[in-house]
Amino acid sequence: MKKYLSFFRLRFAMGLQYRVAAFAGVITQFVWGVMEILIYTAFYEANAAAFPMSFEATVSYIWIQQAFLAFFMAWFMEEEIFDSIVSGNIAYELCRPIRIYNMWFARSVANRLSRAVLRSYPILIIAAFLPKPYGLSAPSSIWNFIIFLLTMFLGLLVTVSLCMLVYVLTFFTVSPQGLRIFFLSMVEFFAGSVIPLPFFPDKIRIILELLPFAAMQNVPLRIYSGDLVGMSIVKPVVLQIVWLVILTVSGYSLCKYAEKRVRLQGG
Repeated sequence: MKKYLSFFRLRFAMGLQYRVAAFAGVITQFVWGVMEILIYTAFYEANAAAFPMSFEATVSYIWIQQAFLAFFMAWFMEEEIFDSIVSGNIAYELCRPIRIYNMWFARSVANRLSRAVLRSYPILIIAAFLPKPYGLSAPSSIWNFIIFLLTMFLGLLVTVSLCMLVYVLTFFTVSPQGLRIFFLSMVEFFAGSVIPLPFFPDKIRIILELLPFAAMQNVPLRIYSGDLVGMSIVKPVVLQIVWLVILTVSGYSLCKYAEKRVRLQGG
């Protein structure tokens, strides 16, 4: 465990060094959040009763999403891992007395966490001081805020577990581009990053909420915005844990299988 914590600390410290890139990311995400809010403003002004979430809840959903974008965006993968598999440099990793799945998992969590640390607080501070209803609202209760933090962490782990599955599947392909496009397209749409899941028709929403993609950003963002309260929180949290176990076990098992059958230069 100590060696994987070392990988985590090293990658976390490395991620904190890119402050100029983080500043550019803050500006980009803040502008993108403003654009989304303006679009939703037009829709709500046309017919606010047609939407399942209040405008204030939708605005909070968008600001939290932008602040913690690095947690949940599946397209945020490590090119270094893909390159090592495709080029054959993975052989050096296999010679180490470590499990590459555990190492990649620790590095991926640290990488996302370091980026979120640098980018989240400027967006949250600015959004909190914006005038209502365009600013970030406070959580409805301390209890909801605690559950929000828990589900944020679970959502991060589910996202990393899904990305790990993409990394491992690259062992069985010539190029990772097809896998990345396929998975990223599904995640972007089904996780609620483009349109919050409550905005979907009920019959479709019920199905989407059972998928692993909904266990990423959908749950914590809806809890913070107040769309999920009381006992309605229990089922989504349980599904987060279930999908985390399924994705992690599947990825770990497939990685062990791939390690035993990897071929480098025909050898």
